[in-house]
Amino acid sequence: MTTTTSHSPAIAAKGLRKSYGDKTVLDGVDLTVPTGTVFSLLGPNGAGKTTAVKILSTLITADPGTGDIHIGGHNLATDPQAVRAAIGVTGQFSAVDGLITGEENMLLMADLHHLPRSEGRRTATELLERFDLTEAAKKPASTYSGGMKRRLDLAMTLVGNPRIIFLDEPTTGLDPRSRHNMWSIIRELVSDGVTVFLTTQYLDEADELADSIAVLNNGRIAAQGTAEELKRLIPGGHVRLRFTDPAAYQSAAVALREVTRDDESLSLSIPSDGSQRELRSILDWLDSTGIEADELTVHTPDLDDVFFALTGPTTTVPNQPKENVR
Repeated sequence: MTTTTSHSPAIAAKGLRKSYGDKTVLDGVDLTVPTGTVFSLLGPNGAGKTTAVKILSTLITADPGTGDIHIGGHNLATDPQAVRAAIGVTGQFSAVDGLITGEENMLLMADLHHLPRSEGRRTATELLERFDLTEAAKKPASTYSGGMKRRLDLAMTLVGNPRIIFLDEPTTGLDPRSRHNMWSIIRELVSDGVTVFLTTQYLDEADELADSIAVLNNGRIAAQGTAEELKRLIPGGHVRLRFTDPAAYQSAAVALREVTRDDESLSLSIPSDGSQRELRSILDWLDSTGIEADELTVHTPDLDDVFFALTGPTTTVPNQPKENVR
């Protein structure tokens, strides 16, 4: 039986396929997630994000024709039980039982993992403290706020000490403060060497957390890379020079080519991918001409632009980046 090493990916799936009737949900999806990183799968509603999570977490089976899938070094098809022992899953909908207390939810999960009673109580106490739920531990979970329930849900997932965690839209419906608290928890998990497979509808969440992002559309990966690599796929980046001296503005506008003028604000927009090389070129040009801009700002497409471009009805994106492993 193979075991995961620091050099092997936590998740490796080849040609992932799943159809329901004549509806193809996943059409040959390849996924590789390095150990100890956050991987985010983005896509519109119905793109197949949750289906991918369910397959990789052994909840449903892939269709015939799917290639090998390895989770934590274990073959999903031949050793699903070992895969289950290596993973934790927090789904879109909370698994918390509102009729019992937070502590009782934790102890129930410890029993399901067949932990000795003393170890189960110690684990529950430590996790409740880690997730700032100690004061509420004796209260029915039905009295918890949305953010508290999601923290309890994730704490329950961690009872078995999984090294790979699937988080399927974990912050949906949470207020901004609760979302940021959840982000901090995810960062702490990854700093401890845990691998996180994250699906989310919040693009800022993927931008904030993910080491690598894949955009799923029409059952296939439309593009994959770091957030910065994906942003560079989309045109529209530019450097904006703003002037207070009309003469300097006019001189720069005449001298520069391929520039968009804004005479009202005395601003010039120069197409740019925001790279260090291009910025240095612009600064060197300003120095050589003696023209002084009062303000220089770099504007690059954000993940919203990327998402809409990649999931549009007629998307074609050349030169997709290779996955960045770090």
